[in-house]
Amino acid sequence: MEAGLPAERLTHSGAPRPGTGIVHLGLGAFFRAFGCVYIADAMASGGGDWGIVGVSLRSPDTRNALSPQGWAYNSVTLGPDGEKARVIEVLNDVLVAPKNPEAVLSAMADPGVKIVTLTVTEKGYCHNPATGRLNADHPDIRHDLEDALPVSAVGYLVRALQRRRDAGLAPFTVLTCDNLPENGKLVRGLVLDFARLLDPSLASWIEAETRFPSTMVDRITPATTDADIARVEELTGRHDAAPVMHEPFAQWAVEDDFVGGERPDLAAAGAEMVSDVTAHEHMKLRMLNGTHSSLAYTGYLAGHETIAATVADPVYADFVRQLWSEIIPTVEAPSGVSLDAYADALFDRYANPAVRHRTWQIAMDGSQKLPQRLLGTLRENLDAGRASPALYLAVAAWMRYVGGIDEAGGAIEVKDPLAAHLRELSDAADTPADTVAALLAVDDIFPPELAARLQQPVTQAAELLWAKGARKAVQETTA
Repeated sequence: MEAGLPAERLTHSGAPRPGTGIVHLGLGAFFRAFGCVYIADAMASGGGDWGIVGVSLRSPDTRNALSPQGWAYNSVTLGPDGEKARVIEVLNDVLVAPKNPEAVLSAMADPGVKIVTLTVTEKGYCHNPATGRLNADHPDIRHDLEDALPVSAVGYLVRALQRRRDAGLAPFTVLTCDNLPENGKLVRGLVLDFARLLDPSLASWIEAETRFPSTMVDRITPATTDADIARVEELTGRHDAAPVMHEPFAQWAVEDDFVGGERPDLAAAGAEMVSDVTAHEHMKLRMLNGTHSSLAYTGYLAGHETIAATVADPVYADFVRQLWSEIIPTVEAPSGVSLDAYADALFDRYANPAVRHRTWQIAMDGSQKLPQRLLGTLRENLDAGRASPALYLAVAAWMRYVGGIDEAGGAIEVKDPLAAHLRELSDAADTPADTVAALLAVDDIFPPELAARLQQPVTQAAELLWAKGARKAVQETTA
């Protein structure tokens, strides 16, 4: 690339494309930095037609960025010793569901497709996080029960499975990669809830024939910025409009339960194929995601932009260690895993300054995340009579955050499906105790029995937080 001239655009190498065996719903940065890489490695090792058709459920932005590149993009590892780029060519197409829902259903109903993977985030499943059941009153679900061209992820799964049943085809395996407890079982329940409302005989077929393996996924993937795009161009010499940035670490534990046993050789790519992923999943949801959310709310309020900057503050380094001391008694270690060593490894990952994972990004959608990341741990500690001061402070910090005003009086851009309701409740509260009482009454997040038990300790944490600010409250909580 000559100085002053625009860089050549990254394009597909022209190598033969594999046939499409996977449709992915919710094609964002995480799956391109994680699942696509594993599947590319699996095909490199064991072959097979496991090309991916990605589906954007909302925006055409990813499709528009990748289309001129023939769906190729850079996967960039952010290591302490520098950045390393690798071109990933596993995508065969990207569809935009709102533009052409029929094309999405046709792709999912294609006989060559054996697996549908998902990363639609917690809120994308249109469920009640407190109960794990389908929210039949959700506008998207109401639409999808009436219209054969759906808008929700659950609607697409059921309508596509309906087409396959009617055509005499085997179902696809539903492989969710979202951070939800027992995620395969949860999605199975939501799909069956929807199918029973639509067609009970379809629900019976899905229940008998379809497989929903649970998974545990782990790779920190910060949002790509314009500065990242410019840096990747300098690194590679070509312009890539949609690179993904990620840490070196990756872990994928997958229950080996696929329709007809048909799947890529994920083990050859480094995935752990297990009979039950529950222990891996609980360890990760509580020890990683639970501390990530806790650091995000308390760190953001204290003015820390990234997780690395947060744990570089000695007060927060002590705080995350305190969090792990409260969480670990509730976690059953997977076979051969030391939870203390896992926590040490997590701290090293958090501290990697090359991974600019913003506290604001992690703080998104807290109403959907708290039940599985923090509230289960708190319930078990309360049942066992164990103290949880750092976890109570984390819940109080979420309550302060969703009020939409930071400690300096500035506005917080709260991204959450319940943001307007939470802000309304916060605005009507006069004291920290009032705020805690109002938000604990949101039973979409807090089951009433648990809310009653949290009232006193979370109020105490909130009064400390409001009075002294996040950093001082963290310091006093870990003293």
